[in-house]
Amino acid sequence: MSSPNLPNRLFSLDVFRGLTMFLLMAEAAKVYHALTEYFPTGIGHQIIQQFHHHPWNGLRFWDLIQPFFMFIVGVAMPYSLRSRLRKGDSWNDAFRHILWRCFLLFVLGTGLHHVYSQRLVWELWNVLTQLSFTILISFLLLKSSWKKQFGVSMLLLVLTEILYRWYDPVAPFIKDQNFGSYMDLILMGKINAGGGWVTINCLPTAAHTIWGAMAGNLLMSNLKNSEKLKRFFFAAMVLLLVGYGLDLMGITPIVKRISTTSFVFASGGWCLLVLVTLYWMVDIKGIKRWTWFFSIVGMNSIFIYLFGETIGSQWLVDFGKIFSHGIFGLFGFSTGALNIINGFLVLALMWYLCYFLYKKQIFIKI
Repeated sequence: MSSPNLPNRLFSLDVFRGLTMFLLMAEAAKVYHALTEYFPTGIGHQIIQQFHHHPWNGLRFWDLIQPFFMFIVGVAMPYSLRSRLRKGDSWNDAFRHILWRCFLLFVLGTGLHHVYSQRLVWELWNVLTQLSFTILISFLLLKSSWKKQFGVSMLLLVLTEILYRWYDPVAPFIKDQNFGSYMDLILMGKINAGGGWVTINCLPTAAHTIWGAMAGNLLMSNLKNSEKLKRFFFAAMVLLLVGYGLDLMGITPIVKRISTTSFVFASGGWCLLVLVTLYWMVDIKGIKRWTWFFSIVGMNSIFIYLFGETIGSQWLVDFGKIFSHGIFGLFGFSTGALNIINGFLVLALMWYLCYFLYKKQIFIKI
């Protein structure tokens, strides 16, 4: 018999996933880009900068989106495995499914770079490519104790710290001149010049997916909700303290673009804080009336991400201008204002696509 503390569906996770994907859709719709151009200075500019990655040492809100994405996948894994086992699948069946899923994610992630470059390229910086690695590691640990899961995540972070400091003991975290960039030259014959992104981010950020799986296992446990909340909050505070502490003491800077250990700790703490807040609000207090708007976006998360990165940003944005600029331009709106209107129009169209798929009960999964 199921325990009353053991939910069949984690509605807060649906909301968390949907919120994250909605923010990614807004980026694909060029909402943040348009707002940045409209507010070149002042407080408006400072606020909208939070929706762009920090250029190097520091942490902005937008730097948390990828950790959110990877963490959410981890939280869902215990629920998914339980569902498959209840349907009669064996662990080996589930493992074969994970292998196939990781392969597809790797192909889709590398394929997106062909779209970005408008030619065939070999680049491994996309989040889906890195997720294919973190999912596999997390699944292999899924039935292990929380101590082993946490231990492996710590080993991955310690290994990351050692590799960067071994490559350059004096200045290990210099943009485009670090161990990650060195590995990119070996793996791809190029570096992400200017951007500073590195492929081996998959190594430290595997901790996000592992911690997500640990959180999912805790949520599925028979512990009282109050005990779950206490453990989540305590863990979040520890991660935030370690992450920001390493940065403030000058030991390891917070750098999202190379996923330094301090960044992983700090962003992991924020992941837990958001999850525990939504869990308390949605699953415990039952405040759900507002959640459907976002949750339907998360039900086709991989599809809408791919749609936004391709058709959404590369065609729909320009298509929308036919109407946004054509109609509102008649009223004397400036070009900057028209671009903002167009961004929200395209965002609305992508949201409606998610709503249409939801109404038709079409859920595209891999």
